[in-house]
Amino acid sequence: MFEFFNEDQKMLRSVIRELVDKEVAPYAAEWDEKDHCPKELFKVFGEQGLLGLFVSTEYGGAGLGLTERAIMLEEVARHSAGLSIALMTHDLATACIYNFGTEEMKKEWLPKLCSGELIGGLSVTEPTGGSDLGNQATTIEKNDAGYLLNGRKVFITNAHIADLNVWTGTSGVNEKGRKLLSAILIPPGTPGLSAGRKENKLGLRGSVTGDTIAKDVQCGPDSILGKMGGGAGIALHTIGHFGRSGMSAIAVGILRGTVEEAVKFGKERIIYGKPLVKVPVIQLMIAENQIDYEAASAMLYNATAIYDRGEDAIPRIAAVKYFSTEAAVRAARRTMDLMGGYGVMNEYPVGRFLRDALANIPSGGTSQIMKVIVAGNAIK
Repeated sequence: MFEFFNEDQKMLRSVIRELVDKEVAPYAAEWDEKDHCPKELFKVFGEQGLLGLFVSTEYGGAGLGLTERAIMLEEVARHSAGLSIALMTHDLATACIYNFGTEEMKKEWLPKLCSGELIGGLSVTEPTGGSDLGNQATTIEKNDAGYLLNGRKVFITNAHIADLNVWTGTSGVNEKGRKLLSAILIPPGTPGLSAGRKENKLGLRGSVTGDTIAKDVQCGPDSILGKMGGGAGIALHTIGHFGRSGMSAIAVGILRGTVEEAVKFGKERIIYGKPLVKVPVIQLMIAENQIDYEAASAMLYNATAIYDRGEDAIPRIAAVKYFSTEAAVRAARRTMDLMGGYGVMNEYPVGRFLRDALANIPSGGTSQIMKVIVAGNAIK
C-alpha cells in the first residue's frame, strides 16, 4: 500500500495512526453503542494540523492535498467510520469556503475551521431527494439587509454540532424556467437556524445525522459563496471531489479493518488442532478481503492524485465510491462468515464494520448514481 506514498505521506500516516490508536480505537465501540459523537476531538485533530489538510498555510491549513486528507480519513475509519464521516463533513464546509469564498470569508473562517475551534456543516439534501439536486424547496431571497433563508434539510451529518454552516437553496429561475441554486454561508449563532430530528442510524454511529431548519434566517450581503445562481456548481464540485473521495476513504478504512480482524481472529482461533488461518478456504476469504482492499486503495489514491495535480476527477472518484463502498460490505460479510458465531457478537468489531459499510453506500450518492456518472463519462 505504501508504494503510493512519498516519504512525507508515509510519515503523516504514521503520525495519524499513533493519534488514532490513542484517541479513537479504545472508544470506538462505545461511541457506536451510544451513538455518541466525540466533538471534543475536532480540536485535538485541529491541534495536530489534520483538519483542512488541503488548505494553504496562509489560511491556517497544512498546504497539502486531497491525498493526505484521504489518508487521515482512512486511518480514522479503520476504527470509527462514524467519527471519520463527521470529520469528513467538517471538511466539506472548509472546502466550500476555500474554493469558492471571498478573501474576507477565507481569512475570517478558515483558520477557525482548520484549528477545530469551529465545527463545519454542509446542508444540501432535502426531503424531495438528494440526487435530484435542482429540486430544492429551500429559498434564498435577496432583501435590503442581504439574503433571507428559509427551508429544511435532511440526513445532514453534523446537524446538531456544526457551528458554521453552508446551505444551498433556490434563488430564482433561468430563462428556461429551471431553478437556480445559490450557496450561502451562515455564521455561528445566526438566529433562526436550528437542528431538528436526530436520526437513529444503522451504521456510521459516532456521527450526528439529522435535520437542519432555517426559519427566516437573515444573512449578510456578503454571505453568498461564489456568485448568485452558482450553487449547483459549488455543490457538485464539493460533493463530487471532497465528499465522495471522503466516503471512499472511509470505505477503504473499513476494508482494512476487515482484513486485520480476519487475520487476527484466524490466528487466535484453533480448530482441529491448528489455527484457523491454516485452513485453505479461510485463506481464500482473507485473500478476497485483501484484494478488495488493494483495488479500492489503488483507485482511491490514483483519483486523489489526479485532483491534487489540478485536474477534474469527478468520474474517477465516482468509480472509486461505487467500488470501495460495495467492496466494504462484501468484505465485512465475508469476515463475519469466517468468524462463524463469533462474527455476530458485539464484542468484536466486524458487526460494526458491516453496519458502517452499509450506511456508507447512500452517503454522497447511491451506487446506482455513481454508475450513471461513470457511464456518462465513458460515453462522452
